[in-house]
Amino acid sequence: FVSTIRTISIVTNSGRTLPFLLKMPRLAKEYKECDQHEKAYQSQDAIFVARKRNVNAKKVKPMRWVKNVGLGIKTPDAAIEGTYVDKKCPFTGNVSIRGKILKGLVISTKMKRTVVVRRDYLHYIKKYRRFEKRHKNIHAHCSPCFGVKEGDIVTIGQCRPLAKTVKFNVVAHEAQRAKTGKKTFRMF
Repeated sequence: FVSTIRTISIVTNSGRTLPFLLKMPRLAKEYKECDQHEKAYQSQDAIFVARKRNVNAKKVKPMRWVKNVGLGIKTPDAAIEGTYVDKKCPFTGNVSIRGKILKGLVISTKMKRTVVVRRDYLHYIKKYRRFEKRHKNIHAHCSPCFGVKEGDIVTIGQCRPLAKTVKFNVVAHEAQRAKTGKKTFRMF
Protein backbone atom coordinates (compact mmCIF):
# COMPACT_ATOMS: atom_id res chain seq x y z
CA PHE A 1 0.00 0.00 0.00
CA VAL A 2 1.15 3.47 -0.77
CA SER A 3 0.38 6.04 1.91
CA THR A 4 0.48 9.66 0.88
CA ILE A 5 1.26 12.42 3.32
CA ARG A 6 -0.56 15.66 2.56
CA THR A 7 0.34 19.00 4.08
CA ILE A 8 -2.39 21.44 5.03
CA SER A 9 -1.99 24.89 6.59
CA ILE A 10 -3.58 25.78 9.91
CA VAL A 11 -3.97 29.43 10.89
CA THR A 12 -3.59 30.04 14.64
CA ASN A 13 -5.33 32.73 16.70
CA SER A 14 -2.25 34.93 16.47
CA GLY A 15 -2.39 34.80 12.66
CA ARG A 16 0.58 32.47 12.14
CA THR A 17 0.31 29.72 9.53
CA LEU A 18 1.57 26.31 10.65
CA PRO A 19 2.03 23.24 8.42
CA PHE A 20 0.08 20.16 9.49
CA LEU A 21 0.76 16.66 8.11
CA LEU A 22 -2.09 14.28 7.30
CA LYS A 23 -1.39 10.61 6.62
CA MET A 24 -4.06 9.34 4.24
CA PRO A 25 -4.69 5.68 3.38
CA ARG A 26 -4.25 4.92 -0.27
CA LEU A 27 -5.16 2.12 -2.61
CA ALA A 28 -2.77 -0.73 -3.36
CA LYS A 29 -0.75 -0.47 -6.57
CA GLU A 30 0.20 -4.16 -6.61
CA TYR A 31 -2.29 -7.01 -6.31
CA LYS A 32 -2.93 -8.43 -2.86
CA GLU A 33 -4.87 -11.71 -2.66
CA CYS A 34 -8.47 -11.28 -1.46
CA ASP A 35 -9.79 -13.15 1.56
CA GLN A 36 -10.88 -16.61 0.42
CA HIS A 37 -13.49 -17.99 2.84
CA GLU A 38 -16.04 -19.23 0.32
CA LYS A 39 -16.15 -22.21 -2.07
CA ALA A 40 -16.06 -19.92 -5.12
CA TYR A 41 -13.04 -17.74 -5.89
CA GLN A 42 -13.59 -14.27 -4.45
CA SER A 43 -12.56 -11.20 -6.47
CA GLN A 44 -13.97 -7.75 -7.07
CA ASP A 45 -15.97 -7.41 -10.29
CA ALA A 46 -14.25 -4.18 -11.35
CA ILE A 47 -10.66 -5.51 -11.01
CA PHE A 48 -8.93 -7.73 -13.56
CA VAL A 49 -6.26 -9.63 -11.63
CA ALA A 50 -4.19 -10.94 -14.56
CA ARG A 51 -3.64 -7.65 -16.37
CA LYS A 52 -0.27 -6.87 -17.91
CA ARG A 53 1.60 -4.19 -16.01
CA ASN A 54 3.44 -1.54 -17.97
CA VAL A 55 6.74 -0.69 -16.27
CA ASN A 56 6.98 2.79 -17.78
CA ALA A 57 3.39 3.80 -17.04
CA LYS A 58 3.06 7.10 -15.18
CA LYS A 59 -0.45 6.52 -13.88
CA VAL A 60 -1.08 3.03 -12.49
CA LYS A 61 -4.66 1.92 -11.90
CA PRO A 62 -5.26 0.71 -8.33
CA MET A 63 -5.87 -2.98 -7.66
CA ARG A 64 -8.86 -2.35 -5.36
CA TRP A 65 -12.12 -0.66 -6.34
CA VAL A 66 -13.56 1.71 -3.72
CA LYS A 67 -16.25 4.36 -4.10
CA ASN A 68 -17.45 7.36 -2.12
CA VAL A 69 -20.99 6.84 -0.84
CA GLY A 70 -21.68 10.59 -0.55
CA LEU A 71 -24.14 12.17 1.91
CA GLY A 72 -21.21 13.26 4.11
CA ILE A 73 -20.29 9.64 4.94
CA LYS A 74 -16.56 8.99 5.22
CA THR A 75 -15.17 5.84 3.58
CA PRO A 76 -13.51 3.76 6.35
CA ASP A 77 -9.78 2.98 6.10
CA ALA A 78 -10.56 -0.74 6.40
CA ALA A 79 -12.57 -0.54 3.15
CA ILE A 80 -9.72 1.20 1.31
CA GLU A 81 -6.85 -0.92 2.64
CA GLY A 82 -8.74 -4.17 3.28
CA THR A 83 -8.68 -7.42 1.34
CA TYR A 84 -12.30 -8.52 1.82
CA VAL A 85 -14.76 -8.99 -1.05
CA ASP A 86 -18.40 -8.07 -0.36
CA LYS A 87 -20.76 -7.31 -3.23
CA LYS A 88 -23.32 -5.83 -0.81
CA CYS A 89 -20.83 -3.40 0.79
CA PRO A 90 -21.74 0.26 0.11
CA PHE A 91 -18.03 1.18 -0.29
CA THR A 92 -16.65 -1.74 -2.35
CA GLY A 93 -19.78 -3.39 -3.78
CA ASN A 94 -22.74 -2.75 -6.06
CA VAL A 95 -25.08 -0.99 -3.60
CA SER A 96 -26.11 2.65 -3.52
CA ILE A 97 -27.36 4.38 -0.38
CA ARG A 98 -30.53 6.43 -0.91
CA GLY A 99 -33.57 7.25 1.18
CA LYS A 100 -33.54 7.19 4.96
CA ILE A 101 -30.45 7.53 7.17
CA LEU A 102 -31.16 6.17 10.67
CA LYS A 103 -29.27 5.61 13.92
CA GLY A 104 -29.81 2.73 16.32
CA LEU A 105 -28.42 0.25 18.83
CA VAL A 106 -27.05 -3.13 17.71
CA ILE A 107 -28.77 -5.91 19.66
CA SER A 108 -27.66 -8.98 17.68
CA THR A 109 -24.72 -9.95 15.48
CA LYS A 110 -25.52 -13.67 15.18
CA MET A 111 -26.16 -13.65 11.42
CA LYS A 112 -23.38 -13.66 8.86
CA ARG A 113 -22.67 -10.04 7.80
CA THR A 114 -26.09 -8.93 9.07
CA VAL A 115 -26.95 -7.13 12.32
CA VAL A 116 -30.23 -6.38 14.08
CA VAL A 117 -30.59 -2.69 14.99
CA ARG A 118 -33.13 -1.56 17.60
CA ARG A 119 -34.73 1.89 17.17
CA ASP A 120 -36.74 3.30 20.08
CA TYR A 121 -39.30 6.06 19.60
CA LEU A 122 -42.27 7.69 21.35
CA HIS A 123 -45.84 7.41 20.03
CA TYR A 124 -48.43 10.00 21.05
CA ILE A 125 -51.85 8.81 22.31
CA LYS A 126 -54.33 11.63 21.68
CA LYS A 127 -57.01 10.38 24.09
CA TYR A 128 -54.71 10.38 27.13
CA ARG A 129 -52.44 13.20 25.87
CA ARG A 130 -49.38 11.14 26.69
CA PHE A 131 -46.59 9.28 24.93
CA GLU A 132 -45.94 5.54 24.95
CA LYS A 133 -42.62 3.85 24.28
CA ARG A 134 -42.32 1.75 21.13
CA HIS A 135 -39.50 0.13 19.21
CA LYS A 136 -38.71 -1.43 15.86
CA ASN A 137 -36.03 -3.97 14.98
CA ILE A 138 -34.34 -3.36 11.62
CA HIS A 139 -32.11 -5.87 9.86
CA ALA A 140 -29.07 -4.25 8.22
CA HIS A 141 -26.17 -5.61 6.19
CA CYS A 142 -22.84 -5.01 7.94
CA SER A 143 -19.70 -4.86 5.80
CA PRO A 144 -16.52 -6.56 7.13
CA CYS A 145 -14.84 -3.13 7.34
CA PHE A 146 -16.85 -2.46 10.53
CA GLY A 147 -16.04 -4.44 13.68
CA VAL A 148 -19.54 -4.20 15.12
CA LYS A 149 -20.39 -5.76 18.50
CA GLU A 150 -23.62 -5.92 20.49
CA GLY A 151 -24.33 -2.64 22.27
CA ASP A 152 -22.64 -0.44 19.64
CA ILE A 153 -24.41 2.49 17.99
CA VAL A 154 -24.51 2.34 14.18
CA THR A 155 -25.75 4.63 11.43
CA ILE A 156 -27.64 2.75 8.74
CA GLY A 157 -28.66 3.92 5.27
CA GLN A 158 -31.52 2.65 3.14
CA CYS A 159 -30.64 0.76 -0.04
CA ARG A 160 -32.28 -1.67 -2.46
CA PRO A 161 -33.56 -4.93 -0.91
CA LEU A 162 -30.55 -7.18 -0.24
CA ALA A 163 -32.58 -10.09 1.19
CA LYS A 164 -36.15 -10.79 2.30
CA THR A 165 -35.87 -8.60 5.42
CA VAL A 166 -32.65 -6.63 4.76
CA LYS A 167 -33.17 -3.19 3.21
CA PHE A 168 -30.52 -1.18 5.09
CA ASN A 169 -26.72 -1.06 5.13
CA VAL A 170 -24.35 0.00 7.94
CA VAL A 171 -22.48 3.16 6.89
CA ALA A 172 -20.95 4.35 10.19
CA HIS A 173 -20.07 2.78 13.54
CA GLU A 174 -19.54 4.16 17.06
CA ALA A 175 -18.09 1.76 19.62
CA GLN A 176 -19.76 1.90 23.02
CA ARG A 177 -17.97 1.31 26.33
CA ALA A 178 -20.95 1.13 28.72
CA LYS A 179 -22.93 -2.08 28.35
CA THR A 180 -26.64 -1.50 28.87
CA GLY A 181 -29.50 -3.96 28.59
CA LYS A 182 -30.86 -4.98 25.19
CA LYS A 183 -34.33 -3.64 25.94
CA THR A 184 -33.29 -0.38 27.59
CA PHE A 185 -35.10 2.58 26.04
CA ARG A 186 -32.59 4.84 24.25
CA MET A 187 -33.30 7.52 21.67
CA PHE A 188 -30.67 8.92 19.28
